[in-house]
Amino acid sequence: MIPGLPDTYTLRARIIPALIAAIPVFVLATLSVPWDRFSLPQVLSSLSVAILLFALSDFARRHGRRIEPKIYAKAGGKPTVTMLRHRDSTLDEVTKAKIVAFLSSKIAERPPTVQEEDSDPIRADAFYERCGTWLRENTRDQKRFAILFNDNVTYGYRRNLLGLKPIALTLNTIVLLAGLAVLFYRWDLGIADELNGKMLGVAIIAFFHSVYLTLGVTESSVAEASRTYARQLLLSCVALSEGDGPKSRKPKSSSARPRKILVK
Repeated sequence: MIPGLPDTYTLRARIIPALIAAIPVFVLATLSVPWDRFSLPQVLSSLSVAILLFALSDFARRHGRRIEPKIYAKAGGKPTVTMLRHRDSTLDEVTKAKIVAFLSSKIAERPPTVQEEDSDPIRADAFYERCGTWLRENTRDQKRFAILFNDNVTYGYRRNLLGLKPIALTLNTIVLLAGLAVLFYRWDLGIADELNGKMLGVAIIAFFHSVYLTLGVTESSVAEASRTYARQLLLSCVALSEGDGPKSRKPKSSSARPRKILVK
């Protein structure tokens, strides 16, 4: 990674959602200012877009984290916790038992039994939470756990875009009303030029962008990505356990020594 540039996760899970959330604003800023010459309006427009992008990327992370508890509450808990519970059937019993045994050995704690989980679910979930924390800290190698990293990026992208959804819809409303106001004002004055077409195009983009945010950016899509990431995270115990095992030794060469030929 080049120093000074955002890492892959920041780019794909924070900056891109910010870009998508503010597409109509960026289009409006681009079309409203003539770019055949570079002067103060162009500088101000570019600076405003850069500041808005930075602000939205920061909002994306903060608002994305803010909506997580609500999504987890509807799902019955954090997926990395719920999938380890005895009563959850996402993972088969044999695989789950191996995962829990491996993680319990890493955090040096005894896993709860079925009866203990039923009688004290808070304590059991706390154990599963510690297991998930250890696992996340030990699977940060993006090359070794490439699939896991991509699932994490997908979850972060959907979560952060959902967090920006109210802001994006507000910006769309402002852009849509501003574009329509300009069109009606110029229509009354009898002005018909290229700017009218640009404003109409921006209004159409803002409308369909709002439709996409309303129908495509939902809590269910975030919950789905969260469960996909959690499942892959737990299954990464297989790779970790193999790495802890004894390294296979290369078999020694079994080539026979050349026999001496006795000449009588």
